[in-house]
Amino acid sequence: MVNDPRHGPLPVLLLVLTAVAGAVDAISYLRLGHVFVANMTGNVVFLGFAAAGAPGVSATGSAIALGAFFAGSVAGGRLGAAAGGHRGHLLALAEGIGTALLVVAAAIAIGGSGAVADFGLVAVLAATMGLQSATARAIGVPDLNTTVVTMTLAALAAESHRVGGARLALRLAAIGAMLAGAILGGLVVLRAGVAAALIGLAAIAALTSVTVLLRSKASPTWAKQV
Repeated sequence: MVNDPRHGPLPVLLLVLTAVAGAVDAISYLRLGHVFVANMTGNVVFLGFAAAGAPGVSATGSAIALGAFFAGSVAGGRLGAAAGGHRGHLLALAEGIGTALLVVAAAIAIGGSGAVADFGLVAVLAATMGLQSATARAIGVPDLNTTVVTMTLAALAAESHRVGGARLALRLAAIGAMLAGAILGGLVVLRAGVAAALIGLAAIAALTSVTVLLRSKASPTWAKQV
């Protein structure tokens, strides 16, 4: 399915964004108070931990992430409706906005400090991931929602007796991309800092936007909604 002509370069680009989500969650969990900005299931669980009185859990950070992710997803849904079914234009525009948000996050990381800056970073990054998730949902490549792999892992196991070939490879690739992104994001943020990691991710988002814009310039079949 990675080479499926119905989707053109979209699967590869969405795998790249899956790695970005893994990296962003590594940044937020390791440096922003043990909160996720892409994996909202984790934040719901963290809120439960906080309500139970568990130490070391930021209810405020998790609540901010949930609210910002929701807002970003709403924006992504509106963006999808405005794109008129052109998946290439939608992804290019969404990643252009995502690039700007990541640049803003890098600026906050460089110029800010303390809890206010951390919560600001959580909000901006969660909104970015909400936008990305809603965009991936609108694009509609199976097994590539870019922000979580729980259902992908469940499908991989539950349908292992009857699904193989390209679909199996795509599911494995999605899980591998998330893992690779988390590893690379963790390495960069631990060794070079939050700002450096975010600048690198902004560059990847910008490259994704430009790539899909150029590839879909002539409105090929894959760029249209399936």
